[in-house]
Amino acid sequence: MKRREAREKAIQTLFQLDNSEMNVDEAIGYVVDAPLNTFYEQLVRGTAENLTEIDNEITNKLENWSIDRLPKIERTVLRLAVYELLHNKEVPDRVILNEAIELCKTFGDEKSGRFVNGVLSKFN
Repeated sequence: MKRREAREKAIQTLFQLDNSEMNVDEAIGYVVDAPLNTFYEQLVRGTAENLTEIDNEITNKLENWSIDRLPKIERTVLRLAVYELLHNKEVPDRVILNEAIELCKTFGDEKSGRFVNGVLSKFN
C-alpha cells in the first residue's frame, strides 16, 4: 500500500470512528484486511490516541467555528493532517498539506479543500 492509499484508508477508518461506537481495532477491521500497512496503522492509531491534543490544536486555529460544527469529512482530514504535522517529522509539511487537499478532493468537494488549506496554513 502506497502512502496515498494509506492516507485514504486512514480517512475512511477515522471517519468510521467519528461516526460509530467502534473501537480502533473494529474500525480498522471494517476498512482493511490484515496484514496491516505500518504507515496506515501509525496514522490511525496515532490520530486516535492524540485526538484531544489534535482537536485543541485545530480549535486554536479556527475562526468563528467550533470543532463540532465542522463538516465531518473536513474534520477528519484536518485531524489526520494535524497528527502528521505534529508527530510525523519525516514528511515535509508542504507534502502533508498537499495530501490533505487531495483527500478533500477525493472525499469532499472544492470548498472543503480550500477550507482545510486555510486552517492548515496557520500551522506554518
